[in-house]
Amino acid sequence: MKRRTATTVEAYAEDSLAELAATLSALRSPEQVRAFLEDLCTPAELEAMSDRWRVVPLLEEGVPYREIHDRTQVSVTTIGRVARVLERGAGGYAAALHRRGLRHR
Repeated sequence: MKRRTATTVEAYAEDSLAELAATLSALRSPEQVRAFLEDLCTPAELEAMSDRWRVVPLLEEGVPYREIHDRTQVSVTTIGRVARVLERGAGGYAAALHRRGLRHR
């Protein structure tokens, strides 16, 4: 059995994430992306990712957390996490908002 050091595991995870990102960007239509995600993820994972994305445009519009919860039934805790990532994350939400024409700020 091959033993991996923490550094090797981190490098492997980074390479795997880069490969996944390249694969997603190679898909040519929303239908292909959806089919890929349905094959890749469990229903619970898809629901969690969909919930997070539904929250992002509402946060961008400045909708209060409680109202977002009332509209989406997403937990206030998850809404807070999404808000923190939107403000201080890697910029993926902001890029997606911009590409979809939903960036307001």
